[in-house]
Amino acid sequence: SFYAQYGKRAIDIVCSVLALIILSPILILVAAMLFLSYGCRSPFFLQRRPGRHAKIFKIVKFKTMSDRRGVDGQLLPDEQRLTRLGDLSLDELPQLVNVLVGDMSLIGPRPLLPEYLPLYSERQARRHEVRPGITGWAQCHGRNAISWGQKFELDVWYVDHISLKTDLSIVWTTAKKVLSRADISSATSATMEAFDGHN
Repeated sequence: SFYAQYGKRAIDIVCSVLALIILSPILILVAAMLFLSYGCRSPFFLQRRPGRHAKIFKIVKFKTMSDRRGVDGQLLPDEQRLTRLGDLSLDELPQLVNVLVGDMSLIGPRPLLPEYLPLYSERQARRHEVRPGITGWAQCHGRNAISWGQKFELDVWYVDHISLKTDLSIVWTTAKKVLSRADISSATSATMEAFDGHN
């Protein structure tokens, strides 16, 4: 469709520029809080992720896992290092830069780890036919509280049903979930278990 080929990218550029300008005071405040209050050596971290057509790019996020360690010098478990800012999903905001440069879209399947690429089935790999997003259809229907298989099915559904109406619905639902702090954790973890090709 025209929207999928041209309109979606135009909206990404305009919205990411406006959001970065409007949210700049919040971005600065969060970075300062992470550095001063939570002992993070750097408020940001970069990580390799596969984008459209599985091309690798570096995603930028706020580091909402603190560097807290136990008496043995090892990092504490995720649930003990997840800061309040992580609960609020503010770690995603710097990804607006990825959207602006074209690595990501505002809406699309979440970019996962490169080591998952050989584990996908042919159908699951279709999630890479579009740019990954800051939020997406799967985030609106369970986020970290659903299985990997369910999440990938939702991703593929989105690839086949991209439209302005669908994207507006995702934005609205995501806003409600973030404000209510819903589905941040899986059933057994503070975040989400690693994908092993089966679950």
